[in-house]
Amino acid sequence: MRIVIISAAPGRKPPPDYVLSLANGMKLMGHYVDVLDAWTADGHRLPGYDYIVMVTQAVSSFSGKIPEAVATILSAASSVAGKKGAAFVRKGGLFTARALANLMKAMEKEGMRVNWSDILLNPPHAEAMGKLIGA
Repeated sequence: MRIVIISAAPGRKPPPDYVLSLANGMKLMGHYVDVLDAWTADGHRLPGYDYIVMVTQAVSSFSGKIPEAVATILSAASSVAGKKGAAFVRKGGLFTARALANLMKAMEKEGMRVNWSDILLNPPHAEAMGKLIGA
């Protein structure tokens, strides 16, 4: 399966280690995986993938807001309506569950079908979650 992981790390940082661990877990299961940075990618390649995974973290420890790059890259994609997807948020604050709900809402607003969501605790946990996709 062709999978794209879109990393929207707060502060315009490159994809963190837990995103790369998630991708490694998917690759171990035989999937073709690309990792895109939501801050620099344009989103026009997203319709070419079978499964879209969004990974982010809350903007602050006391907020459920997600980075604005999530909405920007999803709205720039031409046709992600009907695509299956997963939403993952890195644990880090009091409102992690609210950030996950906001991420799923942003994905569903563009017509995606979010069939899996979870909170990532650390890189080994992220790799274990990656092995479950498509299994």
